[in-house]
Amino acid sequence: MTDQDRGAGARALSKVPEVTLVFWIIKIAATTLGETGGDTVTMTLDWGYLAGTLLFLSALVVLILLQIAAKRFNPWLYWATIVASTTAGTTMADFFDRSLGIGYAGGSTILFTLLMITLALWYWTQGTISVATVSTPRVEIFYWVAITFSQTLGTALGDWIADSGLGYEGGALVFAAGLVVLAVLYFFTRVSHVFLFWAAFILTRPLGATVGDFLDKPIHQGGLAFSRPLASAIIAVFIIVCILVLPQRAGRHPGEGLALENSR
Repeated sequence: MTDQDRGAGARALSKVPEVTLVFWIIKIAATTLGETGGDTVTMTLDWGYLAGTLLFLSALVVLILLQIAAKRFNPWLYWATIVASTTAGTTMADFFDRSLGIGYAGGSTILFTLLMITLALWYWTQGTISVATVSTPRVEIFYWVAITFSQTLGTALGDWIADSGLGYEGGALVFAAGLVVLAVLYFFTRVSHVFLFWAAFILTRPLGATVGDFLDKPIHQGGLAFSRPLASAIIAVFIIVCILVLPQRAGRHPGEGLALENSR
């Protein structure tokens, strides 16, 4: 097998998208849909946080299994799994914070601890937590567990900041400013890109949560008073258009760049 063949094989095994501006645009939209979609089921349809959590966790597990079984990157399957993880994150965070009475601070602390444990185990077993290594079932499981905990943590943080007196607009500005700082660090410093990815992944979730709350909360609470189903439908259409129009490709894996370089 030639080096070029091995490089092509690495690309074929990649099942997560390359992290580009398109990735972050769809990711933020998906987190917003997770907020409005989760609230539609738990509040508008009055299923409650426990039933909503069980529903979306079940859908998430099925989609993760399909994602692991897939032979190559499929943007529709990948983003459906992301939406399921962010929706499950919304309902789980609300269940911890409100139904169990843990509160925003307690819920955020527990979720942060769970995320750090997941990333530590991933690093301990694989030697890295880079998303560029998501090419085996074991790493995919770590990847999706870490993503689900980060989505849930982001929801708790978003609600905490919004209810602390800043409101939904203020919360969105805080997290948007945090993302700008991370972008500056990415382009102008030598700070680990792996660390910056996970930090940005966490911060985009509360940004989406506050934007989602801004869309569907009553005007007297600082929102735009869109119905949750309508807001969810609008965001879902936006995501579908993005997937259809904006190009995406599978992320690169370790050694692919070297293989391509050697093939020249």
